[in-house]
Amino acid sequence: MRRSSVRGEGANAQAAGEISGGGAGASGTVPPQRGGSKAGRQETGGGPARRPGKRRVLRWTASVLSLLILGTAAAGYLYYRHLNGSIQTDALNLGETKLGGSKPNASGQTPLNILLIGSDARDDAANQALGGATDTFDGPPLADVQMLLHLSADRSNMSVVSMPRDTMLMMPKCTEPGGKVHPASKGLVQTNESLQRGGPGCTVATWQELTKIPIDHFMMIDFKGVVSMADAIGGVPVCVEENVHSRTRDGKGSGLKLPKGTSVIQGEQALQWLRTRYGFEDGTDIGRTHAQHQYMTSMSREFRKNAKLTNPVKLNSLAQAAIEAMVVDPGLNKIDKLYDLSMELKKVPPGRITMTTMPWVYSTKPGLDGRVEPMADEAEAVFRMVREDIALDGKGSGTPAEGASPSPGTSASAGTPTPTAPSTAPTTAPTTAPAAAPAKIAITVRNATSGKAGAETRVKNRANEVASLLTGRGFTKATADTQTGAEDTTVIRYATDAQAADAGVVASALGLPASSVQKSEEVSGITLLVGKDWRTGDAPAPPPPAPTVAPTSAHALNGDNEGACMAIQPGFTW
Repeated sequence: MRRSSVRGEGANAQAAGEISGGGAGASGTVPPQRGGSKAGRQETGGGPARRPGKRRVLRWTASVLSLLILGTAAAGYLYYRHLNGSIQTDALNLGETKLGGSKPNASGQTPLNILLIGSDARDDAANQALGGATDTFDGPPLADVQMLLHLSADRSNMSVVSMPRDTMLMMPKCTEPGGKVHPASKGLVQTNESLQRGGPGCTVATWQELTKIPIDHFMMIDFKGVVSMADAIGGVPVCVEENVHSRTRDGKGSGLKLPKGTSVIQGEQALQWLRTRYGFEDGTDIGRTHAQHQYMTSMSREFRKNAKLTNPVKLNSLAQAAIEAMVVDPGLNKIDKLYDLSMELKKVPPGRITMTTMPWVYSTKPGLDGRVEPMADEAEAVFRMVREDIALDGKGSGTPAEGASPSPGTSASAGTPTPTAPSTAPTTAPTTAPAAAPAKIAITVRNATSGKAGAETRVKNRANEVASLLTGRGFTKATADTQTGAEDTTVIRYATDAQAADAGVVASALGLPASSVQKSEEVSGITLLVGKDWRTGDAPAPPPPAPTVAPTSAHALNGDNEGACMAIQPGFTW
């Protein structure tokens, strides 16, 4: 059962504002009478719709909250086994490039990457009552909240990366299970529109295309039952640096009113906190995201020490609300799978949970005022740390976990087959046939040395040179292709699961990492695309050393930080 596809939002929905269903804007739209920076100007241009923020942040809350409930509620497991039939599923990845799931390290430990998607569907009475904005009822939702949760292979730490909903990206080709094709975009599209391209599987495909991180699972959440879940905690401590009242002169705002310092909030007040934009920092969705991070880290601490959640009746109610509110991929389609996942997540102490926002910059392209794009170098640094299983809090060894999914051009050992010891966590890795001898592996070599941006001239004869190199290493069926491509880094793509092991042998022989081996509908057999990183020589150019801590632009918040306090936007104090 799929709850996918998006609808646009016009001026009427935006005008509804936070008071009727959340904030209207994301990285923009600060009320003119309050002033504001570039971040706060009314956006222009024909971008994707923006939906009022209350429902959007509820999705965000429910995403993490559902995981925390399942992880904390071990005692209530037997009480919600009957909910199996209520779990809704959808396809994991509708894109053409499949990364094959996270790879185990030499000890048989496998990291997990879970994309949390907050849809803003107003598809039933409960969602409509919470969401407001009646002109959007029963239309397809937007993926207004997107957060990648990375659980380290050794379960010592967890990293969460939020993507601003106004991020502009190129959308990949997505094909629905029924065969409907959504072609790759020809220009930048707002990331929250990915959901309209066939469902959550296209949001997953969009993240994989941008980050090159293999995504193992997704959880898409709506917000039914969030109020009861928030109340069950017994309150969450939050902090503001000054008295705050989220209300504009024309009546917009969440209505949140708190005194300076720490307050314990729950129920409606907690919802006000989560949807407040006007009043926090610069009045944008970026500030709201930071407030959400503070709330969620505080809530995770409360969950661990709150005895009320041992009540089996309450656990059953909470679990049912969580299950009914989400759609998952087929790998999480049973309560026992969700339970196993929750037990893995529970292993990480709050002090090793790091909440971050993808580093971004305001777009300078015409018509995209107020929207953002990934900050190239620093966003890639965050993505690389996740790919290489390096803790974002800087407390790790600073070296990739062996067998993780390292960045292209790193050590050859990552492409070597690794043990597949049993794991209690769910896995989506396919069972593959044994690898053939090099002389029996047919390889097509394609020249893609111009890079995706086409900024450099394609190196002549490069496919022939690399094919000869492969032949000299025993791959006698390697041939150069007349077709060319454009890749920033060298990749090996294959068409079927039966070719996966053979593709891994080729990667190992060339010193390519596991992340360079991808299943794809774009090829009919094993195809080596020689990228911009391998314009000369016998091996791709190595990347710089991996970062050891998230850049400051990621605005990291540690789960143990009880001193976090929100800055208040001028003009919203009392």
